[in-house]
Amino acid sequence: MNDLIAKRYVKALLDGKDVATATSICNELSEISKAFADEKFISIISSIEVKEIQKTDLIISLIDNISDTTKNLIKLLGSKKRLEIIPFILAELKANIAVMENSYEGVVYTNNALSDQYINSIAEQFSKKFDVKLSLTQNVCDYDGIKVDIDGLGVEISFSKDRLKSQMINHILKAV
Repeated sequence: MNDLIAKRYVKALLDGKDVATATSICNELSEISKAFADEKFISIISSIEVKEIQKTDLIISLIDNISDTTKNLIKLLGSKKRLEIIPFILAELKANIAVMENSYEGVVYTNNALSDQYINSIAEQFSKKFDVKLSLTQNVCDYDGIKVDIDGLGVEISFSKDRLKSQMINHILKAV
């Protein structure tokens, strides 16, 4: 639900803005979102005893030389009692900036660590394939194979050892 609300705010926020302005707003919201990791801050924001104007003033005070756009966004969110969706707005804003810049991030899931050269090679191949700027990070987990997930593009490519074994068995059984 918060994602849908955040999309509407980001759409209005980015209307008529260029990439530099959007990035500036994103940086400010990123600094503000760091405060949401603190439990005391969250308790203040969600408290019914603290007035909304005090909450908005607290959030605005987190950033020196805050832009008018960000300040107005915080005030609007405060008046609508939606200050807790700031991290969701930040995530959606980052996704929209990635689309504007044609730059995406992805994750490579494997059970063994791969060399940086290999990861960069995979990123380069996918960059050529999809005509985008792509950076990949590695997540070493219990996935038996390799999976590349590029969330912003909606791409997920995987190679699983278990699936290969089952396909080989089915192929052999069909041949017999």
